[in-house]
Amino acid sequence: MWEAINNFLVAVDDKVWGVPLMVLIIAGGVLLTSRLGFLQVRRLPLALKWMFKNEEEGDGEISSFAALCTALSATIGTGNIVGVATAVCAGGPGALFWMIVAAFFGMATKFSEGLLAVKYRVVAEDGHSLGGPFYYIEKGMGPKWKWLGKIFAFFGVCVGLFGIGTFSQVNGISSAVQNFFDPDKTNCINIPFLGQYSVAVVVSSLILAFCVAAILIGGLKRIATVSQIIVPFMAVIYIVLSVTLIICNITEIPAAIVTVVKAAFNPSAVTGGVVGSMIVAMQKGVARGIFSNEAGLGSAPIAAAAQTKEPVRQGLVSMTGTFIDTIIICTMTGLSIVLTGAWQVEGIEGVQVTTYAFQNGLPLPQKLTAFILMLCLVFFAFTTILGWDYYSERCLEYLTNGHQKKIIVYRWLYILAVFIGPYMTVSAVWTIADIFNGLMAIPNMIALFALSGVVAKETKDFFKAEKHKL
Repeated sequence: MWEAINNFLVAVDDKVWGVPLMVLIIAGGVLLTSRLGFLQVRRLPLALKWMFKNEEEGDGEISSFAALCTALSATIGTGNIVGVATAVCAGGPGALFWMIVAAFFGMATKFSEGLLAVKYRVVAEDGHSLGGPFYYIEKGMGPKWKWLGKIFAFFGVCVGLFGIGTFSQVNGISSAVQNFFDPDKTNCINIPFLGQYSVAVVVSSLILAFCVAAILIGGLKRIATVSQIIVPFMAVIYIVLSVTLIICNITEIPAAIVTVVKAAFNPSAVTGGVVGSMIVAMQKGVARGIFSNEAGLGSAPIAAAAQTKEPVRQGLVSMTGTFIDTIIICTMTGLSIVLTGAWQVEGIEGVQVTTYAFQNGLPLPQKLTAFILMLCLVFFAFTTILGWDYYSERCLEYLTNGHQKKIIVYRWLYILAVFIGPYMTVSAVWTIADIFNGLMAIPNMIALFALSGVVAKETKDFFKAEKHKL
């Protein structure tokens, strides 16, 4: 039965992430890049500067940096460690090339999302700021498009409950914990209706569900506080590890880059026919790239209603999230996997691929490397779970017109999903996540196409005014 379900999910995933959606997302990024005059290149230094500098006298629930950390907490997760591995294994090394291409144009998309989120944000009755695609669809495109905002919000709830937010993150955590503490599954217990699972998986799922419940009750400000501490710290550790691995294997880098570029356009020449189509490499790279950095998905704008008076300013800060997440962190992971040959090792999947790459590429004891990588994955995935609860609750708030009892019920369902996540297969988890990601991206990309003129005008007016100030 499980095999039939998995085959059905794969068939749906192939339809959702077919050529039309990939064209829609990349074309949207290309259009916005063109209308903004390659802003992601010209204004990146300014964006990085503003990332750390909070704006005074701004309106909003949290600071720009806290908003970025909340958004990064939901993006830097298993996508950077496990998602890149699954993309390279399924689509060949060329998937990394398409991931980077999608991220480059995705920076313009993420900028536009952040700008529109602040421009069209609303203030709830209790005073907290609300923003996101459902508001810029309804207010920017007009009330007659509210149905499109509702569709986005519905899929946003589904992504949180069944996709990026819970199953894939928890599955990644439990896999990493089991690989470290009980790789041979020597200590197992039988769970009725589910089968045999390692004690490490069961214990980690219980601890995780408890910790998530404890933090979620505190709301956005507690999520932002936790994210501001954990995300920068763990990102630095992971980047240091990745840079060290690349430096230690510096002579292999040119060959790895050639392999990635060659496999992007002719996968079968590199994979020996395992991946025979450029479309497959592109599909896996773009899909996993969107999973990781969420550009075009419409999730980050929900957190982008930050303490800022200027929509363009928040757009630039939001844009740095895609740069950090994919162009820096995912590229490092992908290169590590390619240059160590981890993607070609049979019998391993998901986090095991990245663990193999780090264990064989770093001059450190393998047990220590596995432990550090496990910690990075656990904390990255943990903050992603927190960030996505916020996103999906805001989507539900829009759908139910702020019905608090329904939101509280949803919060407990979310915690339950965190608890059962470890008991699902890796392939099924990632396929479900891909499907809902794609469905969520469609209404958001339609809105970005429709409002691209607003984005271009706001940006032009802002920098014109800034020039006069100088």
